[in-house]
Formats: sequence, structure tokens, C-alpha cells
Amino acid sequence: MAARTISPSEFKDVVSAGNFKLVDVRTPAEFQDTHVRGAVNVPLDRLSADAVPQPAEGQTLYIICQKGGRGSKACDQLSAAGLENVVNVEGGTTACEQAGVPVVRGKKVMSLERQVRIAAGSLVLLGIGLYFVHPAFLALSAFVGAGLVFAGLTDTCGMGMLLARMPWNQVCSDATCDSTAAKPAV
Repeated sequence: MAARTISPSEFKDVVSAGNFKLVDVRTPAEFQDTHVRGAVNVPLDRLSADAVPQPAEGQTLYIICQKGGRGSKACDQLSAAGLENVVNVEGGTTACEQAGVPVVRGKKVMSLERQVRIAAGSLVLLGIGLYFVHPAFLALSAFVGAGLVFAGLTDTCGMGMLLARMPWNQVCSDATCDSTAAKPAV
């Protein structure tokens, strides 16, 4: 079942009206870079129905990420856990910012998607370079290629999940970061 969505322009009206619940499922570092004002950060790899702010009866819980993919997965996961009225914000933070939704800017960081591209490309080049040491090292490039095909087919990226847990992608001392409370970097 596909997640319900809301356009950035419709979401701008929701934000203007106030009293909304918004969960940003990106990494803490991505959240710290730029996030919609009022969002609470619960990274996708730590997401559960208990970890998100519980909406009031009949209230909608909005989910956002960078471009919409992780948000859709989070909506599916939360709906499967029994939460109702879960809606993905189309186009994520990027589209919301372009639509004029108020955002909070912090320390600039490299997106998880960009980190995956750099890591995958580096591993492929390493495998090709090490081919001259021993031909078996081509298996490294083949493994990365197979992982990229798997990620494309399943919309699940193992390398992205691994990179999300790296220390440079962690900025909070606990599992959640609230945009209204400053928390020290770890």
C-alpha cells in the first residue's frame, strides 16, 4: 500500500495554521543542516511507533525526509505498526524549502545520498585498481554493482543504512533530536 502524501504547497498551509506533528526521518547530521521549523528528528534506522510524538485523536502525523523516499518508507512502517493518519510530505525538505515552508538552518553537512555515491564509486575504483595486484579484487567492484542493483530494485540501500550509523552522521546524545531544544554534538 502506497503512503498517503501531501504536496509542499498544501503542507505550507498546514504549517501556517500551526499545531502540527512533523517527524523528520533523516540522519541527525542531515537534520542539523536544514529542517522544517517544528520538526522532530527520529532517524529512519531508529523509527518505531513508540519513538514518534503521538498525534492527538484525529490529528495527522506528517513525515518528511530529504526528497520523499525515506519518508514513504517511514509512513509504511508506522502504518504497519498501527498508527493512523500518517502522511508523507512529497519532495521532502528540499521541495518544502522551495515552496517557502519555514526552515531552520544549522551546520552544513553532506547528504546521505551523496555519501553513498562517493563510497560506492570509491569501492568500485579500488576494486579495479587492485585488479592489477590480483584479478580476484574485481569481485569488490562486482559486489558494489550488485548492491546498487539490489538497492534500485528494492529501494533499500544497505550502504546507506551503514553510513547513517557512522559517527559523522550522529550529532545528538540520544535517539531523537527536537528542533526546539539545542543538544550538544557527540
